[in-house]
Amino acid sequence: MASRRTGVDFAYLLGQAKIESSLNPTARATTSSATGLYQFVDQSWLAVIDQHGSEYGLGWAADAISRGSNGRYYVADPDLRQQILDLRKHPETASVMAAQHAADNKVALEQRLGREAEPVDLYMAHFLGVGGAGRFLSMNDRAPNAAAAGMFPAAARANRSIFYDRQGNARSFAEIRDRFAAKLQRGFDSVGGAIQYAEASLPAGAKAVQPADYVRIETERLASAADVTSIRPQPQTARLAYLMLATLGR
Repeated sequence: MASRRTGVDFAYLLGQAKIESSLNPTARATTSSATGLYQFVDQSWLAVIDQHGSEYGLGWAADAISRGSNGRYYVADPDLRQQILDLRKHPETASVMAAQHAADNKVALEQRLGREAEPVDLYMAHFLGVGGAGRFLSMNDRAPNAAAAGMFPAAARANRSIFYDRQGNARSFAEIRDRFAAKLQRGFDSVGGAIQYAEASLPAGAKAVQPADYVRIETERLASAADVTSIRPQPQTARLAYLMLATLGR
């Protein structure tokens, strides 16, 4: 459904999710804030929700996000901030935001490179950020056999197995890109057999994730946070009630 809503290649979205989380929507990294199918860190998630949330029925979340003078995104209400971050664990929302993020990166990379961005190029943008990916891919186009670690020393220190082989030899730009391409393909191939696309149709121009999606994740969040019988009226429960009525078509 995310692929249909955004036009982003389904095989890419599936391969990325396999690499990032092994298709576990509640996966959480041990060394960072990365969470969910696509392992968005807090800041990246707040950024994409701020930019695109309103297009997908998340205006309440986008409106709550601000950007400070230091460029970092924040939400003044800590409970609401957690509610927005929890959406990373919701498959429909995480998928459509990952697709939208990839679509934005595709436009930026193609402007920078002067050529069509392939799925592996989108993954490089996920790995290095769109600016870093632009530099990496520009160098790969000019000098594919050059060692990449020198241009990305911090990334190489944090991801030694990607930038160096087991003997400690620095991998080239082309080798790193090819290995990521193979990883994406393996993630897609691992599903096995023909891909079964979601059968639900979308009205022309529709993007919004259905209210029922948010009802489910909010219900789960509230149930895990406290005994539901003790929850008193508050903004988030009022929002849940509204979504439930919207789902029923009231």
